[in-house]
Amino acid sequence: MPIVIDLDVQLARKKMSVQEFADAIGITPANVAVLKNGRAKAVRFTTLDAICQVLECQPGDILRWTPDANTETEAGE
Repeated sequence: MPIVIDLDVQLARKKMSVQEFADAIGITPANVAVLKNGRAKAVRFTTLDAICQVLECQPGDILRWTPDANTETEAGE
């Protein structure tokens, strides 16, 4: 997937554990793991808002786009 979630970087910056972070934003540690591992299919804006509030960051600090093989192939056609 071309969207990468850099949650680990921000958690390390704030020196927060997954459990502390999960409690602060109101989701389960398992769902935090889904986000961290890039397996999430979607993120609610309310969750993204909570993440940014707790980590004191912008959405672009945790979400970034990278081209994947399919994107590069389609762009070259």
